[in-house]
Amino acid sequence: MGTAIIVIILVLIIAFAVKSVIHRIRHGSSCCGERDAAEKKVKVQDKNKSHYPYKYTIEVDGMHCSNCVRHVENAFNSQDGLWASASLEKKTVEVLSKKEVEEELLKKTVFDAGYTPLGLI
Repeated sequence: MGTAIIVIILVLIIAFAVKSVIHRIRHGSSCCGERDAAEKKVKVQDKNKSHYPYKYTIEVDGMHCSNCVRHVENAFNSQDGLWASASLEKKTVEVLSKKEVEEELLKKTVFDAGYTPLGLI
């Protein structure tokens, strides 16, 4: 009886591993689907930096690829009056704003995009 339970557990583990390998082959092993079609970049309408007097830099945990960077930038750039540029190397996002923004809104935007805000720098 004990041997049968161990065999069943091993079969389940092997089945899960095979399923995981098949998923990686089909969808890539990137953190956010490198082989999927890339998310379109949200472009800011007003590209005059003098219109953005406020600057915030947020440290972000969880960005691992260019798709992650685009996802974080899009989360900010889709909001009126914000312009973001994320850095994969520094693990930060620089946000320019036309008006003062509370730290909690910036952190919430990063969190809602699926990443962990570590705080303002």
